[in-house]
Amino acid sequence: MNILMLFVIGCISGFVLFAKVCLVNNDKPLERKYRVSVIIPARNEEKNLPFLLESLKKQTYKPDEVIVVDDFSSDRTGEIARQYGVKLIQNAQLPDGWTGKNWAVWNGFLNSSGDLLIFLDADVRLAPHALEALIKTRERYGGAISVVPYHRPEKFYEKLSLIPYLLGVFAFTSPFERKSSVKSLYGSCIVVTREDYEKINGHYGVRHEVMDDMTLGKRFSEAGINVENFIGYDLVSFRMYPNGIKNEIEGFSKSAVLGMVNLSRSTVALIALWFIGIFLSGFMTPFLLVARHPWMWPFLLGYIIYTFQITYFLKYTGAYGKIMPVVHFLSLAFFILIMVYSMYQVLFKGCVYWKGRQIEVRTRRDL
Repeated sequence: MNILMLFVIGCISGFVLFAKVCLVNNDKPLERKYRVSVIIPARNEEKNLPFLLESLKKQTYKPDEVIVVDDFSSDRTGEIARQYGVKLIQNAQLPDGWTGKNWAVWNGFLNSSGDLLIFLDADVRLAPHALEALIKTRERYGGAISVVPYHRPEKFYEKLSLIPYLLGVFAFTSPFERKSSVKSLYGSCIVVTREDYEKINGHYGVRHEVMDDMTLGKRFSEAGINVENFIGYDLVSFRMYPNGIKNEIEGFSKSAVLGMVNLSRSTVALIALWFIGIFLSGFMTPFLLVARHPWMWPFLLGYIIYTFQITYFLKYTGAYGKIMPVVHFLSLAFFILIMVYSMYQVLFKGCVYWKGRQIEVRTRRDL
């Protein structure tokens, strides 16, 4: 029964890590007291960008300007931005010492005029009340806020992201991160006033960072600016990797190891407990069932417990269908592949690859 206790402790760790921290979404009228700029960095996002720009047109609270920064795209990203009539900036060069996205975001900021800045990745999609909820939430909590979007994968390879994505959610909803004096931000959706952004010199101050969002959050915290993170649930969603499994592996592996080293030890310990349980139940249960081993029953029960827990988490975090939570061992194998590849890049090569670029990385020990 000791192994069953391990599964129970692992599941409890998952419930401790996960919190339904949703955006403020009420019927109270929102006073228009800011000029709002939406800034969208986009590199080869012709498949995603139309969904975001279309959703921005349908907002109950209209932004004053929408800026798309075309980050050296080789597809129709710039053309799509023009079709929607938004302000388009096409980067002409990448200055030394900058990563591509950081330069795109900073360039968008330099060409913006808003008092309130909303940074959105091109793969984000917004419900009609999303901007209103984002502004209300920032007004309630002050400082800078970010959102982990609800994930809407469509193809099978995209749904392999189940475990890596849930671990990312844990990293931002963990009570130890939420109560920390130094917090991270999730880069897909960030809302902050121009005054606070300029106070820390914005993305210029993190221009060389791969994990720019996490470092940006820490700089806000160190400057005495409150940082809060939320889940997108029914308001803010995204489809991360519609361009193929190679793009998905690169996307997760560039942040897998670097993201972990930025978390508190308590969060890492709870994630480890949750992962050990789901790893053992996920990979041992099929073999024990085939062998008719006496231990198959506690392992099977552990597998079922984790399946129900994942299904509960996905109610608030992602649309992965009914099958993937049941065969979550496939996503476990995918996650292990990502971690091995990420460690190889970070520890041995000292660089990661993302959207055709090689980016040098720095771990916590280098800082």
